[in-house]
Amino acid sequence: MPLTHAIPRPLVRFNQWTILLSVLLSWITGYAWLLAIPLVANLLGVLCHFNPVIRFGKLFLRKAPTAYIPEDAQQQKFNSSIASICLASGLVAFLCDWQVVGYVMTTMVAIASSVAIAGFCIGCFLHFQLKQWQYRRSLKKIV
Repeated sequence: MPLTHAIPRPLVRFNQWTILLSVLLSWITGYAWLLAIPLVANLLGVLCHFNPVIRFGKLFLRKAPTAYIPEDAQQQKFNSSIASICLASGLVAFLCDWQVVGYVMTTMVAIASSVAIAGFCIGCFLHFQLKQWQYRRSLKKIV
């Protein structure tokens, strides 16, 4: 999917639920490899523009994808990048038996996905701040 493509909000939420539930299940069961499910899905989304979780969720949409509130694909790519970094760091930390680092990294992604499910996107806020910083920096170069 091209970067200008919009993703229906229910699919974005489904991806966020997948991240959150994978993290919680990895904590409960002690199977760090459960983090690989959202990690691989989000990495594929970032690198190949194909997120299998979102593709699977599309099967359950009751209306046409365009009938839902759209989420910007570029924004979701940024959010997935952050989630992938946190999930990969957490997975590696758990596999190296660095429990504190693993819990810190997975807690960050769990909080971010929980807050996003509730309606506030931390990644969107960070992306906006980054764009503002880049814009202000470009103005300084002009002057």
